Amino acid sequence: MLGGYKYTLVKANIVVSFLEIVVTSIVLRPVVIRYVKYHDLHGGDEELRKSNYTDLVNKYYNLITRFVEYSWGKSIHFAPRYREETLRESIKRFEHFIALQLGLKKGMKVLDVGCGIGGPLIEISRFRTCKYYCLLNAIYCFSSTEITGLNNNAYQISRCKDLISSAGLSEQCNLIKGDFMNMPFPDNTFDAAYAIESTIHAPDLLGAYREIYRVLKPGQYFAVDELCLTERFDPSNSKHRDIKAEIELGCGLPDVRSTSQCIQAMKDAGFEVVFAKDMTEDSPSPWYQEMEPGILSWTSFINTGLGQFITPAMIGALEFLRIAPKGSKRMFSTLQKGSHGLVTGSK
Repeated sequence: MLGGYKYTLVKANIVVSFLEIVVTSIVLRPVVIRYVKYHDLHGGDEELRKSNYTDLVNKYYNLITRFVEYSWGKSIHFAPRYREETLRESIKRFEHFIALQLGLKKGMKVLDVGCGIGGPLIEISRFRTCKYYCLLNAIYCFSSTEITGLNNNAYQISRCKDLISSAGLSEQCNLIKGDFMNMPFPDNTFDAAYAIESTIHAPDLLGAYREIYRVLKPGQYFAVDELCLTERFDPSNSKHRDIKAEIELGCGLPDVRSTSQCIQAMKDAGFEVVFAKDMTEDSPSPWYQEMEPGILSWTSFINTGLGQFITPAMIGALEFLRIAPKGSKRMFSTLQKGSHGLVTGSK
């Protein structure tokens, strides 16, 4: 498997100190052009992406947030999936699983590292475990956990505030604009932390994990969901390299690291790794199912041969009529490359 994802639960070592799809009101085309130039498929390279990671990630989320929310939902991440389970049911269950593993309780101060538009933050802030539960399938009830969402993208923070207010959670959820490579929090601030497909954007994974370790109280837990390369990735294989480049382009990534690199970075940051698992092994249905051609949903239809013909034509027409911003068609193409890379690599 080339494109899998790894869920890891780590513990801070006590011994060590511890259609409405308009993304922006501006014309998209020049932003799209600047964004794609960061990537290998368009003449960029890894070092350029890492040295300009803030600009890279902000451009990416300015471009795609509304598009992805419209088709995917408010929790913009993948999840292991049971048969007969909808995409959103699987995502919600995975967020509950993270809350269970962290042992969240009322009154705990929790950090959401890279909170997106707040889907997981809202779900987890209301979650509290009951007496009986098992892996990825729980009996649960809801209560209040105080969560701080950290995000460096102004548009996503604005959208997240709206969703938190609509959910009636403004009293227990707050948002901070900041970079997870240099967090605006004192040492030993939080009782728990999690990152769901957010630290994949870090230019230096060890640096990101060290910052998370710093703001956690000693002995507390950090849960992380990373998109990783498995040991089957062959850097000498040009097809593998092209798939990796498609994922980096379509997902706004400076690099895709291997599972072993991620786990080692956690240990080097000071964490004790207590649980690490390739979650695709617990996914009877493919985690990428929604992007796979042949499934009857909007997100999968656009990956079929017919969908790849019709959808760009529709977006091009909307762009010509000035209903969609200029650059929308190229942005759609960029997202499609990412979907193709994820599905092909995972297979």
